[in-house]
Amino acid sequence: MQSVPLRLKKDQERRLLAGHAWVYSNEVDTAATPLTGLEPGQAVEIIAHRGRWLGHGYANPHSLICARLVSRRRGQPLGAALLVQRVRAALALREQLYAAPFYRLVHGEGDGLPGLVVDRYGDLLAVQITTAGMERLAPLVLAALEQVLRPTRIVLRNDNPMRALEGLAQGVHWVLGDDPGEITVAEDDLRFAVAPGGGQKTGWFFDQADNRRAQRRFGPTPRVLDVCCYLGAWGLQAAAAGAESVTFVDSADGALAGVTANAERNGLAARIDTLQGDAFDVLRALRDDGARFERVILDPPAFIKRRKDEREGARAYERLNRLGLALLAPGGLLITASCSFHLSREAFLRTVQSAARRTEHELQLLLTGAQGPDHPVHPAIPETAYLKTLFLRSLPTP
Repeated sequence: MQSVPLRLKKDQERRLLAGHAWVYSNEVDTAATPLTGLEPGQAVEIIAHRGRWLGHGYANPHSLICARLVSRRRGQPLGAALLVQRVRAALALREQLYAAPFYRLVHGEGDGLPGLVVDRYGDLLAVQITTAGMERLAPLVLAALEQVLRPTRIVLRNDNPMRALEGLAQGVHWVLGDDPGEITVAEDDLRFAVAPGGGQKTGWFFDQADNRRAQRRFGPTPRVLDVCCYLGAWGLQAAAAGAESVTFVDSADGALAGVTANAERNGLAARIDTLQGDAFDVLRALRDDGARFERVILDPPAFIKRRKDEREGARAYERLNRLGLALLAPGGLLITASCSFHLSREAFLRTVQSAARRTEHELQLLLTGAQGPDHPVHPAIPETAYLKTLFLRSLPTP
């Protein structure tokens, strides 16, 4: 792509020099390089106020994050060669980590490809593009993926609401091969049917896989409650580890049908039941019925999608955890997660502790989890460390 200069205001290069990759619109010297002269997705060379060259990137004048730095080498501009190199580097990491080709292959800024997410399901790739710059590079992105991985199917899962912030249309398109419907994903000894062309994210939540395994450290348990369960990965892992009964809660009938099918697929159907409805409403009803569980798992969707929603979202997390703790038996284990990158790990822990005080629980933090290594964190971009999973024990009452 042909690039144009994008000059920053005085002293606005400090974050980029420290390793960050985002440029905000109020950091641009619009007198020297007017944003109105840029097209969405335009390739740019980012330049400091005094003329220091900082890197290659792309811009979107209509977004708060108006530019994203992709390469810090002059001789490595945006283009086919850079994309192939980054995809190869991403693949090399995953092949070190995983025996089977089921993982997140590309994780945006964490893999040096902002605006691009690729999940791999064997020879099927589910691709999400969330920025105008990566949208403009889409043909080269697809060519790089085909060159490096030789997939038989590629689906563009461009139904992510983040695309609206970049002025991009939403949709799902198969660009290589046809839609196979459901495919099978293995997680340890369990098998799950997922649909990469539909469902949440790209059909599966690879980011919690290590945390789902970690719950086995705490041994079998009589009764488990899995809230916002999607296809049942958390609760079925608990059942496979010896849980006597698992109750799954989700607002979507389709998700619960998937739970039932996955339970049958793994010979666990006799130990599960499902409850359909809003998580808050179902938890209140269970509380009012006097239900108790030795393990409560809370893995909701992000309650905070924009920074201005932080206060209201934190209240929602506290409310959900308060209801979950009301159902936790003394000595039980609460596994609670937040995927809101605007909520820090420390703030999330404070929120859960506040819920504990209001329900008269004394908690012990036993383990903290994050997204798996196929979702690498960019050390200079805190927003890429989005997933927080806490394992907390409620102290038994005397």
